[in-house]
Amino acid sequence: MFNRRLAVTALLCGSMLLPTPAAARTQIRAVGSSTVYPFAKAVAERMARANPRMGVPIIESTGTGAGMKLFCQGIGERFPDIANASRRIKASETKLCAANGVTQITEIQVGMDGIVLAMGKSGQLSGLSQRDIYMAIAKTPFGKPNRAKTWRDVNAKLPAIPIRVYGPPPTSGTRDALGELLMTPPCEANAGMAALKKSNEAKFKAICTGVREDEAFIQAGENDNLIVQKIAATPGAVGIFGYSYLEENANKLKGISINGIGPSYNSIASFKYPGARPLYIYVKNAHARAIPSIRAYVAEFTKEAAWGKGGYLVQRGMIAAPDAVRARNAQTAKALSPLNLASIK
Repeated sequence: MFNRRLAVTALLCGSMLLPTPAAARTQIRAVGSSTVYPFAKAVAERMARANPRMGVPIIESTGTGAGMKLFCQGIGERFPDIANASRRIKASETKLCAANGVTQITEIQVGMDGIVLAMGKSGQLSGLSQRDIYMAIAKTPFGKPNRAKTWRDVNAKLPAIPIRVYGPPPTSGTRDALGELLMTPPCEANAGMAALKKSNEAKFKAICTGVREDEAFIQAGENDNLIVQKIAATPGAVGIFGYSYLEENANKLKGISINGIGPSYNSIASFKYPGARPLYIYVKNAHARAIPSIRAYVAEFTKEAAWGKGGYLVQRGMIAAPDAVRARNAQTAKALSPLNLASIK
């Protein structure tokens, strides 16, 4: 007699079809990005209403990095079916997945978002450059200890208010994108840093993306709503999170423009806004072959009524990807075409 757990694991590996264990795994489990979380929840609720027998998917906000780690741990009922991500999967993560037998993964870009800096309505900062941001929150800007206490220490044209930034932890995709999109460009513009990138890329990355560990930058966890609450209640504080949270709290927060461009639907959709980034979900194909509700969930996510320009996800703050990107990813989602893991560098 098969042990129930072994039977389910074998089922998920695609090696056998047993109806009873399959029925026990109709409920989807997705982990990952706090930015993608509200959109994934909305899709889960719609899918569950349309397919009540499949149950409501379990969506967990763990942060992109932590979610990928869970996703890549293996095949079987103990492991998540889907990873939500606010940045693309890393080469190190594809290697972890492959090492644990997770070799068939479908990547679907579900929309776009922007990393925003925001303050309470009475905040004195209205605009920053990428260099201002780097000089304020980098641990060692251009290789030197960061001693800036106020925004005026960073730029003489800025107000003399203390630097107090609430932001995401290292496990967050928002933190990764902050380093890549907003901190690295002004760092790399320095000739010495550009040379360092060629000779010691690891040190270059540490200098260009490492964030302060003092009271100037406070890690607020994976709960972006907590960051919103903190900056709304703390005069002068700045928060870093996804655009949807700014839009949802527009009555009490204001966005800070970056390089003269404010965060908005149009500026993010056109990639004019420096913090614009794509959002993804990653599907474990071995699980999709065993659990029908995964395909139903992916189909719901990629409906025009969901991720299209007038869709309910856009109404919740997500930025619709360009038409060609949606069309390409809709085909990928329908076929569950696996990602070429070797292409991720």
